[in-house]
Order: sequence, then C-alpha cells, then structure tokens
Amino acid sequence: MKVLPLYNVLVLPHSNIFFQKSLFRMLAGGNVYQGDQMIIMILKEQKARKDITEDSFYPLGVIAVVEEISEEGYVIIRTGNRVDIRQVAVNEEHEIFAEADPRPEIDDLDPHESRIQLQKIKEELKELSGRFRWGTIMNAYIDQYTCIEEAAAVLSPWLTISNEERYEVLKEDSAKARFEAIRKIIYEYIEVTKVTSDAQSAQQEDYQKAYKEQALKRQIEYLQKELDEMHPEQVSDLRKFELKIEESGMNEEARKEATKILHRLKNEGPQNSAESGMLYDYLDFVTGLSWKKEEPECIDLDEAQKILDEDHFGMKKVKERIIQQIAVMNLKKKQSGSILLFVGAPGTGKTSIGRSIAKALHRKYVRVSLGGVRDEADIRGHRRTYLGAMPGRIMDGISKAGVSNPVMVLDEVDKLSSSYNGDPASALLEVLDPEQNNTFTDHYMNVPYDLSDVLFICTANSLDTIPGPLLNRMEVIQFQGYTPTEKLEIARQHLLPKSLDSVGLRKEQLEIDDDAVETIISDYTREGGVRGLKKRFDTLARIAAVKSIRNKDEQTVHVTKADLREFLDMHALPHLRVNDEAKPGIVTGLAWTPVGGEILYIESLFTKGSGKLNITGKLGEVMKESAQIAISLVRSMYPDLSEMFEKNDLHIHVPDGSTPKDGPSAGVTMTTALASLVTGKAVSPKIAMTGEITLEGKVNAIGGLPEKLMAAQRAGVEKVFIPEENVDDLRDVAEEVKEKLEIVPVKTVTELLAACGIKD
Repeated sequence: MKVLPLYNVLVLPHSNIFFQKSLFRMLAGGNVYQGDQMIIMILKEQKARKDITEDSFYPLGVIAVVEEISEEGYVIIRTGNRVDIRQVAVNEEHEIFAEADPRPEIDDLDPHESRIQLQKIKEELKELSGRFRWGTIMNAYIDQYTCIEEAAAVLSPWLTISNEERYEVLKEDSAKARFEAIRKIIYEYIEVTKVTSDAQSAQQEDYQKAYKEQALKRQIEYLQKELDEMHPEQVSDLRKFELKIEESGMNEEARKEATKILHRLKNEGPQNSAESGMLYDYLDFVTGLSWKKEEPECIDLDEAQKILDEDHFGMKKVKERIIQQIAVMNLKKKQSGSILLFVGAPGTGKTSIGRSIAKALHRKYVRVSLGGVRDEADIRGHRRTYLGAMPGRIMDGISKAGVSNPVMVLDEVDKLSSSYNGDPASALLEVLDPEQNNTFTDHYMNVPYDLSDVLFICTANSLDTIPGPLLNRMEVIQFQGYTPTEKLEIARQHLLPKSLDSVGLRKEQLEIDDDAVETIISDYTREGGVRGLKKRFDTLARIAAVKSIRNKDEQTVHVTKADLREFLDMHALPHLRVNDEAKPGIVTGLAWTPVGGEILYIESLFTKGSGKLNITGKLGEVMKESAQIAISLVRSMYPDLSEMFEKNDLHIHVPDGSTPKDGPSAGVTMTTALASLVTGKAVSPKIAMTGEITLEGKVNAIGGLPEKLMAAQRAGVEKVFIPEENVDDLRDVAEEVKEKLEIVPVKTVTELLAACGIKD
C-alpha cells in the first residue's frame, strides 16, 4: 500500500486526522482521491521526501482511508487498525510503498469506565475552551467526540510531547494502557494551557493597569500644570520640589535619589514630624544647587589685568600667574590647570585677591574657612542617618554661590588638623584633584556632584603643616612681604580710603602726613603684610570721626608724626637694630617668621669649666643640631684651639629667650660666632648672614630670602652673606632692598670666614 509519512503527529487508531489539501498532497507525493487507502507511518526524524529511505520509519503504522476531500481546502483521514511493517520500498520518483501485517490488539478496556472518563475529559476541555472567545464553537466539536482517540487527534498540534513519546502511545498493545497514556497527555495539556492562560491574563491586567496609571498621571500632570499657571501663589511645597527636580538638570543618579526622597516625604504623613523635616531639608538643599554647567565665557585679558591692578598694588609674579590661568581657560573653554596655593605672611592679600580673581572672571565668589577644622565631615558632610546632619563646607559653599563654577577660596589649609573623627586634609584630596572631583560625593547628598568647573584657590601662611599628598595637588605661589615703599603706596591707594569709608568720613576730613604714615609702617607695625597697618588707620579714622562730630567748625583732622603716640595709644614696637660695637663671639643672623623677616643675634661665651655645652634661647631641635655641627666644624678648622672647648664650658644664646625659634638657616651664623669666639676676632654688626652648614663645611640653601633681606635692610645691615644656591631667589627681592645691601654669595664656611676677616 502507499505510505503517508508523518512526523511529530499523534497517530492513533480509529480517529480522524485533519490536513490542509496542499500539505496533504505534498506528504502523499501526488494526487490522492477520496476513498484511497494507505498506511500512515511515523518518521524517526524530520526529513525532506527526497531524503527518506527504508530505515527512516518506525516499524509500526496505521491503516487509513481518505474519508473526505472538501472544496474548502482540507482533507479528513480516518484511521483504522494498527499494522506491523514487513517491508518498505522507495522508488526513483520518491514514492513510498509498504507491505504490512495486522497487529493484534489486547481488548482490556472497560467500555463503561472509558465513557465516564471520556465525559470528564470533554467537560474539562469545555471549561478550558470557555477561556477563549471561540469557546462556543469549540464546545460543539467537543460534544461530537466518540472516543478519547478523537480528542487527542484534534489536540495533536498543540501537544508538547516529543515524537518518540507519540510513537510510544501508538505502540501500546493494551487498549486500557493506551487509554491511560492518552488521558494523561490530555490532562497535562489542559493544565499547561490553564497556567499559560492565567499568566497571560495576569500580564494583560498588569499592562492595562500600567497603561491606566500612565494615562491618569498624564492627566493629573496636565491639570496640575493648569492649576499652577492659574494660581502660582497656591503651589504647594511638594509640587515646587517636583518642578525643581524636573527643571534642575540633575544627573540621573541625583534625580532618582531626589525623586525617591520626594515620594517618601509624600507618604510620611504629618508634615511636622522629625523624619519629614529631615527629608524636607534634604530636598530643599539638593534642589537649591545649580546642577547645570555654566557656559564658558571668554575673558578679556586686558580687562582682567586692569581689575587686578586696581584692587592690589604690586604682586607682579602673582598677577602674571593668574593671567596665564585665564588665558588657558579662554583657549580650552573650560576650567583647567593646577590648583593655586597662595603662601605668605598674614595681610599680604592672599584671600582678598581671590575676590579680585572672581571679579576678573565674572564669576561668583565664595570663601570657605578651614582653620581649626578637625572633622572629616566638615569637608564631606554628615550622613543623613545622624541627627542634625548637614552638608560639608564645600557643597555648602556651592549652594551659597548659586552656580556650579564659582571661584572658591579655601582659606588657611595649613591650619587643618586631624582627630578621631577623621583627617579633613585627606578628604580634601578628592576635592582638589581634577581627575576625581567631577564625581565628588558629599555624604549628606549621597549623590555625585561635578566640581570640575570650580576654580579652587587655597591660602596658607606656611607649607610645613600641609600633608605631602595634598601639597602635591597644588601649585605653590609665594606672597612676599611688602617693602616700606610698597606699604606706603598701598596705604595711600587702598587702606586709608577703606578706613575712611568704614566710618563715614570723606577724604578731605582726615589728612595724614607722609612722615606719619612712614612712621606707622616702620615703628607701629611689625609684619610682612598690611593687616596691622590697616588697624592703625582704622584707629585714626575713628578718632577723626569723633573729632569731626564734636568740632563741627573744624572740618579736617590733621595727623602728624608727633600725634601718633597719643592717637594710637601705644608705644612704638621695638625693632632690632644692629649694634654699634663689634664683640668676639657675637654675630648677626637672619630669620624668617610668619609675620616677615627679623635679624637674629647669635651670642657665644666661654666660661671656666670642663667642656660642657649650654644652649639657651628656647631653640628647637633643628637649631640645637646646627649648634652641634658648628662646634664640630670649628674644632676641626682650628685644631690648635680645640683645647678651649675641653677646658671651658661653652654657652650659646639666641635672644630673646621667650620666643620659640627653629629652622635650618642659623648654621653659618653659629659657626661664625664660634670661630669669632675662639680666635678673638670680632665680626662687624653691619654684616649679617643666613645659611645651613654640613660637616664638610658646605653652605646649603635656605628659604624666605626676600623677607630676610628686607629685615636686614630695615635693621641697618650693610652686607649680607647668602648661600650661592639662593642666588636665583634674588629676582624675587625688591630692587630698593638690593640697592641698599651688598649681597655676597658663598659656597663654603671657609670662604665666609675669610670674607669676615676671621680666617686667613
């Protein structure tokens, strides 16, 4: 008989199989007519007809007859009994024929029980079909099933069992066992379909709910927008926060956090609770920040230079560096370059020039004082879990500035300290590092903020206490102390007008002679800057204010040099002046202090004893070591006089004794003083020196040379010895100072002693 090959189709005896006409003809290998008989055989694996061989089939088939070929385009095949395949043949036209023998059945199925089970299956299928819109039509077909094989044959395309499992059902000889296998397959199909249907329904409900919620939100937003426009004064705080979050330009992480906090605030309940207050403060701070990047502005260098010159006198080197920074920013159209660290004595204009830089850049100015800060949270902020949590000083400054690119002056970075609460200097590393600060995260905000557009300027009085990693991120710019001539100009151009303005006086109501101003500078202030000078002018301005009110007829208050003692109510500050008389063992040195330079006497004296060393003057460890080196060096240079150190006690004193002194610059002075003492040759007080020494007798470089030379000139020194390595630093020294001093560079102590007339 002719063979109809099928794959992955549940073929059962005594059931109907439905095909589309075109598909059926392709499977049958040609035209087939109603009433034709054939054997339906199951392929082991899916193959094209041209690839089918005798071994491609399972050894079992079903006799079938073409029962109906409808005009609507479908074919109904009615299966009969099962057969064992004896032989299969495939000809050149790929037609398939088979010889078969009837396969015996074991008729052990209870008819009554099978009808009951079939009825239950039909009811289950009807219930399942009710879930679909074509359920009524399906029920009509289900009622026509006369056996379980018909139900399974109809469901065959939707069953999830494998081809092997389908063949195992057909191979079963026991009618009862085959019935049970088919019943199990149908019930599995029903349950799987129910679960799938329930999942699809639930998913559809979720979709519908989401669509509905989205539609309602849009409608609410539209209505809320209309209400806000009609009654802007009635917009609630929560609504204002929503609008601010939308318009702020926050990064995605910040927007998510702000939206989450806003939802918590809405659900918090009473608006006066502690939790709602904390959430409100957080949203108020975050939405008040400027998140949008400011457009880069092209700055006119000539205009910037003019602003700097108007606000500050001198500072040529500092102004040149600032103009360079502005030029680079103009070219790159963004903040770039090193973080500037202004280092110098108090009152030299480090902080105030930051305001001038902001003015020149047309930016907002904000100052953050770091003096005495010892808690890391002052920089990074407190976590919101703490009661009274606040943002750090950096983000607080950004909030006060109202823009994302202010000029921020971090004042007194050398006065940071650490405690058990952390190291704020380490926290500043991220703030000042251009590679990291574009994602700076304040603990209070808990979201990143871009600080890369902020122009940070740091100030300090000294570099000694600034940690190395922090100092490495900054470019140090030294602020030299002002010369008396510069102070005079600053007083006339800036300090006196500001003092008069602060008390409400006009320029013509207070006149101060130049001699009086110069005396104030030289005798009533002791500093590298002009802060003390401003205080003196403030005092004179207040006195002038009182006199102008009491003596209405006298419009002008005139201040002369003779009036200063009375008006300022203070003695002139004692400045060390060089001695008139030269004595062996006493040499003039130079020292640097936070308020400028000073001369420093080194006194040495032998007393009868046993070679003991006594050092006084409240010296630090560095200066004590310099004294030890000086003693060893002098003893090696004057071996014939070495017994003087063994038979006498040596006393080294540095006046005044109550002031702490330390630093690596007094070595040459101590060595010269000891050499003068042992040789008995005095060194002129008009000669001063500075430098550190080694045991080899080399003179090493020192710092603070401009301030030291200024102090030497002020004290009446005529000649100064400096280390040769410091010659390059002379370009930072004012011309008026260099004109009044003879500056001699030296390489070795021997060279220095020879120039002083001590050693041949």
